[in-house]
Amino acid sequence: MIQVEEALERVLAGFTELAPETVSLHDALGRVLAKDVKARLTQPPNDVSAMDGFAVKSADIQTVPVTLKIRGEAPAGGSYEAQLQDGEAVRIFTGGPVPLGADCIVIQENTDHDDTNVTVKQSEAPGRYIRPAGLDFSEGQIGLEKGTTLTARDLALAAAMNHPWLEVYRKPKVAILATGNEVVLPGVTPGPNQIISSNTTALMSFVRECGGEPISLGIAPDDKEALSAMAKGAEGADLLLTTGGASVGDHDLVRSVLGEQGLEIDFWRIAMRPGKPLIFGKLGRTPMIGLPGNPVSTLVCAYIFARPALWKMTGRNPDTLQIEKAVLTSDLGENDKRQDYLRARLSTNSSGQLEATPFDRQDSAMLNLLRKADCLVIRAPFAVPAAKGTEVEIIRL
Repeated sequence: MIQVEEALERVLAGFTELAPETVSLHDALGRVLAKDVKARLTQPPNDVSAMDGFAVKSADIQTVPVTLKIRGEAPAGGSYEAQLQDGEAVRIFTGGPVPLGADCIVIQENTDHDDTNVTVKQSEAPGRYIRPAGLDFSEGQIGLEKGTTLTARDLALAAAMNHPWLEVYRKPKVAILATGNEVVLPGVTPGPNQIISSNTTALMSFVRECGGEPISLGIAPDDKEALSAMAKGAEGADLLLTTGGASVGDHDLVRSVLGEQGLEIDFWRIAMRPGKPLIFGKLGRTPMIGLPGNPVSTLVCAYIFARPALWKMTGRNPDTLQIEKAVLTSDLGENDKRQDYLRARLSTNSSGQLEATPFDRQDSAMLNLLRKADCLVIRAPFAVPAAKGTEVEIIRL
């Protein structure tokens, strides 16, 4: 068995960033930028008003009240072209260009006016209520960095910078193959000694969460010919995920059957709990991660190994498992030679610290507890007993 850190290094060494593609701005949500996005214009392009009111010279309104002559309007999308003279004002609206000669805006609430004159009742300093040219961004300025996972806010900025298309990393195509005579699809009445398969559903959703495109190959029975035929559906995929069939029993056929198809195994078995019987290798040109069959083991191993691989392919930084710190709310005993990932609840104490409460039972078949868990508490091999209040490392789910 190899340690988790070495296994993760070897997994990540088997993946590279995928080639970028260009997509519409409206299809870019959740995608990862393959290059910096620079502004194609300056915003705002010139000084504009931040409020509805009157553009004036601040020197004219130092003593109030004072009455000024209205010379025209500057609406959003329009402008007042002449130079503002002493004793003059221009009616202006939010977003309207500030006329030449004006250096502040008096909001309309602080005025009385008719069609020809405005009486200003409050003084303003130079620059008041004016948004200077380039306040938001300037042409050529980097607004979004390569590697950004695009949110609605990012896309709003890209649109404002006049980008209708963005260059993003291609979504990895991930083939998912479950195995075992004992599992049937949701909705099917299980026969004697059968259970409902949750792994395919879980992994398809997991792959989408990580920015990939899942392809279900179905459930292969414990039969060499059937497994071999179904596994061929992974040709052309960027990653093959299998579940089950990776242990040491007579019916665990993944290694033997895929080995006949050319599977080159990098490693098999990791010193971790849950998830000891995990395979990593390459089937032809397709990297393959063989996950354990127990549903909790499947997802825990997916978080630890498949997620960083998918991140790397989509341009994210895979070098971190997003490890945080929390304090235990109960005692933990010493650990054996396998690294543990304990399902736990998270809370915050009165000091603002994160607290982790591992579940009493850590069975790798208990999906209900995994659903209730907020994080995984990491217990290193041969860890000494940890008392309540001890700080531990966690990975949020």
